[in-house]
Amino acid sequence: MEIRLIKTFQSIVKLGSFRLAAEALQYSQPTITVQIKKLEDELGVKLFERGKTIELTEAGRFFYERSDVLLKNYSDLNETMSNFLNGETGSVRIGAAEPSASRRIPEILSSFLRTQPQVNIKVSVGTNRELMQMLLDHEIDFAFCHQPENNLLETCRQPANEVELEFEPLQSERLVLLLPEDHILNTEKDEIYLHDLEHQRFILTPTTCPFRIRMESLLAQKVESLSSNSIEVGSLTAIRYYVQAGIGISLIPDVEASPLLKGTAVKSVVDLSDGPEMGILINRQARGMNVMAKRLMESIRNQWK
Repeated sequence: MEIRLIKTFQSIVKLGSFRLAAEALQYSQPTITVQIKKLEDELGVKLFERGKTIELTEAGRFFYERSDVLLKNYSDLNETMSNFLNGETGSVRIGAAEPSASRRIPEILSSFLRTQPQVNIKVSVGTNRELMQMLLDHEIDFAFCHQPENNLLETCRQPANEVELEFEPLQSERLVLLLPEDHILNTEKDEIYLHDLEHQRFILTPTTCPFRIRMESLLAQKVESLSSNSIEVGSLTAIRYYVQAGIGISLIPDVEASPLLKGTAVKSVVDLSDGPEMGILINRQARGMNVMAKRLMESIRNQWK
């Protein structure tokens, strides 16, 4: 069913005659008659009772009530598609790893939505490996995460065509030492160095976590041996609660330490360098990214560089 036929029908009803509708639509009257005949044939009903004046049949009244909604929806759809093409609306699917998913993305999106209020956003939270798989499966447009470990791609299901994931580093995480408030390193040392952490029980993230990998790399430079009774916790966010319980200490991103839990303290480590790099991960083999996704990526770059 053609939209122009419905518009012609609506014009006839609103203006009260075929002649006035023809003038308003800049058609000849025979063209209007042919269009209504075609519409009636498609619907299989008679829409008008023709005489000195035209009147809607019962089927015509029924169709008129519903065609008004149809045309409004069509108009709204046209406007939405126009806004999409002009970059005024659209959808963005972003992937994020912790702690950024909870501690950074909300603020980034809050700022972005002030200038792009019509955008529809979906945030998927996962590990680096999970985010890489989402990119390979085209489930997200891009990811805001830590630099993936070199071996992770080998563990993902990959499409037959060549895979090209590209990481754009933006900024390094700053690591701090989180420890119980009554811990000796907090109560008796003004300055803490990496060698002071030897034989301490650590609360660790899993072995594939970028923080664990980076932390062990940093400690290996100055610490001969870590305590053999370290605790592994699957959630970076949960670690501070284990520290609060007095189980051990941990090196974590400074953003994850705030707000401090009661009974815990944060200390800088003098000779501790930066943690893993944060940045944007994309799939260069993916289909073209929409305007809104590109704008959000640029917003993240501006806030983080």
